[in-house]
Parts: sequence; structure tokens; C-alpha cells
Amino acid sequence: MTDATEERTTMAEAETRTLTVPGATLCYDIRGDRTGGTTGENVLFLVGSPMDAAGFATLASHFTDRTVVTYDPRGTGRSQRHDGATQLTPQEHADDLRRVIEDLGAGPVDVFASSGGAVNLLALVERHGELVRTLVAHEPPTAQVLQDREAALAAIADIHATYQRDGVGPGMAKFIAVSSRKGPFPADWADEPAPDPADFGLPTQDDGSRDDPLLAQNLLACTGYQPDFAALRAASTHIVVAAGQESEGELAARAAAQIATRLGVDLTVFPSHHGGFLGGEYGQHGAPEDFAKALHQVLGNGN
Repeated sequence: MTDATEERTTMAEAETRTLTVPGATLCYDIRGDRTGGTTGENVLFLVGSPMDAAGFATLASHFTDRTVVTYDPRGTGRSQRHDGATQLTPQEHADDLRRVIEDLGAGPVDVFASSGGAVNLLALVERHGELVRTLVAHEPPTAQVLQDREAALAAIADIHATYQRDGVGPGMAKFIAVSSRKGPFPADWADEPAPDPADFGLPTQDDGSRDDPLLAQNLLACTGYQPDFAALRAASTHIVVAAGQESEGELAARAAAQIATRLGVDLTVFPSHHGGFLGGEYGQHGAPEDFAKALHQVLGNGN
């Protein structure tokens, strides 16, 4: 063990651990069947970014036969930053994940990673594939792999600029518009009329904060991540690249399709959408039971 401390919680019968790493204190939870121990093929990590462990409560409940580990990425939920930085990179997240896996004494582990979490896991596998047995990378939203990458990255830069100028409501409204758009981005996307935050139930007044985990800390580096495909192909990890059935044409699903092609694997289609595993977390609903069945099957095929 490192200089981690352990704290037990009764919430969802999970054990919560804290781990001190350079620049942050990370929190992760362990739940489910531990009869097989917390090493090897019994362990399943569920990872998002910037979504924290709370987003995987429903999905974790479908894997009571496994030791399930969820965690709050640096700067979200219970994982506090004290590095003074304003942004985060996939490589930093990957190093945090490496430390969590090593602190648990596990590895190689199976991982389901969603959205920015999938980007961070690709970064981990590039450097430490020995820690991950099977990676299911669900809709990693890196615009770098898209054929319309310049227009997509410009649209994302406009989200960040809008957030810095006008605050979370206008910034998040543009994020929703960009992430849900079907098909390539036009070069003049930023010149189109801005969506109204009120249409999405978002605040219209600027509260002055500029520390949002998504818009401030993770957006640019996550979507600007360039996978090292040679390193990924050379890794011992079995990589499954997935996208939601309802997500076809959206940025994250298009990125997943391109990554699968570059890795020489078929794109695996999961039920529902980008958050298909959600069962009411954050007020969002996918098809969690069907999603979990598909994930069980994919993990079984990877063993």
C-alpha cells in the first residue's frame, strides 16, 4: 500500500478509500463480490471523466458477481486538487488511474470507461497496458481523429471561449449543441446563432465561477487528445471500442468509429446513447439493464 488511508461507508455497501497522489487526494470505492479477491480477473473498474463514481451506481448494481471499483477523477466529487493548476490532461488522469490500480493491489483489471474516461484509459493503456486486461472504451470524444477535426476543434474552442467569457450556462448550452450534433461540423459553426441556455434549463446569469470540471478543467485536453495507435496496437490489452446505437453521427460516436478503424477492430454497438448505462443518475435515463447485459457479454468474450 502507498500512503493511502481507508474509510468505510455504508452507502451502497461500498468501502471508500482515499489515496494521496502528487497534487491531489483521490477517492475510490470498492463494492460487490470479493470472494475472488481484489486481484486479477475478478476486478472491474467503471471509469468516467469528468463524471464521478456516483454516475455508475446503477451499472455497478448489475455486476454483483465482480469486485467493482469506481472513483472520482481528480478535481471532481470527493477527489480534491491541490496542485494549483486550472486544466487536466488525459496523461495526468492516466497516472492517477495507475496509482489507484496499484494501490488496490490489482492488475491486470477489466475496465469499462465512458466518454472522457475512455480517453484517459487509452492514455493509460499506451503506457501501462500490463495493468488493463480488457478495456471497453465507450465513445471517447477525441476530435483529433475526425475527418473534420479542424472544424470540430474550432467548435470546441468556441465552447471554452464562451464559458470563459459568459459563464457556465452559455458554455454548457454550446457544449450540448456540439456534443449532440449529428454529422460533420461546418467551418463556420462558431458564427451560427448561440443556443439559449434557458432552453436547456441552464442558468442565464453568470455566477462568476470558472472552475467547472468539464468546461474549465477537462474539455480542451480531452477532445484534443491524439491516440498513439502504434502503442495501443502493441499493448497486451484487449481493446473493445464501443458506441451507443442512438449516438450514430455524434462527435463521440464518430470518434469511436475512427479509433476502431485505426486499431483494426470492429466498432461494438451498445444499446441506447452516450449515457446508456445511466438509471436516473443526474436525471438521465438510458437502458441500463440492456447495457449491462451487453457489457457482460463483451467482457466474457474478452476473457
